[in-house]
Amino acid sequence: MLPPSVHAQLAAILPGEALLTAPEATRPYECDGLTLFRELPAAVALPDTEAQVVAILRACHAARVPVVARGAGTGLSGGAMPHKDGVVLSLAKFRRILAIDPLARTAVVQPGVRNLAISEAAAAHNLYYAPDPSSQIACTIAGNVAENAGGVHCLKYGLTVHNVRRVRGVTIEGEVVEFGNEALDAPGYDLLALINGSEGLLAVITEITVKLTPKPQFAQVALAAFATIEAAGEAVGKVIAEGIIPGGLELMDQAATRAVEQFVHANYPLDAAAILLVESDGTPEEVSAEMADIKRVLTDSGATEIRVSKDEAQRLLFWSGRKAAFPAAGRISPDYYCIDGTIPRKALSGVLHKIAEWSAEYGLRVANVFHAGDGNLHPLILYDANVPGEADKTIAFGDRILDLCIEVGGTVTGEHGVGVEKLRGACNQFAPAELERFLGIKRAFDPHALLNPGKAVPTLARCAEFGRMHVHGGELKHAELPRY
Repeated sequence: MLPPSVHAQLAAILPGEALLTAPEATRPYECDGLTLFRELPAAVALPDTEAQVVAILRACHAARVPVVARGAGTGLSGGAMPHKDGVVLSLAKFRRILAIDPLARTAVVQPGVRNLAISEAAAAHNLYYAPDPSSQIACTIAGNVAENAGGVHCLKYGLTVHNVRRVRGVTIEGEVVEFGNEALDAPGYDLLALINGSEGLLAVITEITVKLTPKPQFAQVALAAFATIEAAGEAVGKVIAEGIIPGGLELMDQAATRAVEQFVHANYPLDAAAILLVESDGTPEEVSAEMADIKRVLTDSGATEIRVSKDEAQRLLFWSGRKAAFPAAGRISPDYYCIDGTIPRKALSGVLHKIAEWSAEYGLRVANVFHAGDGNLHPLILYDANVPGEADKTIAFGDRILDLCIEVGGTVTGEHGVGVEKLRGACNQFAPAELERFLGIKRAFDPHALLNPGKAVPTLARCAEFGRMHVHGGELKHAELPRY
């Protein structure tokens, strides 16, 4: 429950319908796309101007009330889960595209603009916004910045951090700040890179300038089928080793293709253990030459079948299955848990084999879909939350996959963030001194830890509660916790 004085201040800042406190009104905000973790907030604020955001943050800061910024709620790490004594600050009403500059190839947008809407608006200038998460039809650009989201074309065109020029935001104290510059560079420390992937811990984003990319003249996708998932994983490394940087390079296993085929009817080869989608884009001549190389490498890697899209409609159809993988999982399981770890490409085959072994051990099905080109795994563990103990078993399975990612030289997250989901994994990955550096940055922006508290960067005390382990020499070992 909010302190009465804070409630009165927020009620004075916002119209009545823009401040929600009744449980039935705040219920839709209790979680993001990771439904395993839920909490009702004390209040939900829905401002529609930056001035209101400033006033809300100042009021909450003065009363030491926690604030969790929220976009579309499509995140998958619990990063937007509310604080029970805090305010959810929704940016859903900030939906305007403020400017498009086709000469500078930039767009200035508000935080609640959907990812796909930017490309739709820029299409008249033959431009688009390159990062394309699978949830791009719904996810917001500020959420993309908060998590440093990628997408199926991130291998060639980069993550969000590579496609954002400037971010305007408000600190917990109500100070309006800007990171970066509309030019190609800005003086001083690269705080723009710091705000990307900051998971709402440093500032509330109110405006973003993104880089737009010219649409390629032509694009084709090769769909390659493989008899084993390990062979598909090895083919990924061979494509990159050949010096080919595809526009997209994605892997789906049989469980995933069978689920999405019922959903999008892409005519995937359902007898294949795994498929690769490999895209080439550029001029028609460049695509023709590169596609010949791609087909040769895939054939040499043991592909049992290769199909190349005949036209733009078929190319989009091939991709539609990959982009629909998460919702399609909901058709074959009551619940699913999407893991987000990143590993070196050379480790793909071995990690996929281990996941299959553990799937049998835990008695839980797994559908694998991921950004194979940069080693960003997204195993979907299928479970039923109504079965006693199954959710706990699912979390244990997921933690084991993330530990494996660290062991093989990877990380506990790629593009979904740490949120609340991977706090234990962050304890495993980072030494106490590293975590203290992260917490020092947090304190510089938010001394009282009011913005999205308890997320992304675990305290040393929290790691001790987890029975903290730290990776050293390829093995997980208990680490000594120094006194600070």
